[in-house]
Amino acid sequence: MAEMTVRIEGMSCQHCVARVKKALDALQGISRAEVSVGSASVDIDEAKIRREDVEAAIEKAGYKVIR
Repeated sequence: MAEMTVRIEGMSCQHCVARVKKALDALQGISRAEVSVGSASVDIDEAKIRREDVEAAIEKAGYKVIR
């Protein structure tokens, strides 16, 4: 397991938090996803999912990952 923290731009409310959390929970290889306005802390199994996949899911949900 690896922990990653992602800074996210464009989130402003709890609806945004719920949308990102739902997108992350749908991914295989994530054991924990804690989301707050502006960031997410995620535990990933790097044998099952890449960091880029996590970032892509957040962006697909409509938010920008700050790299």
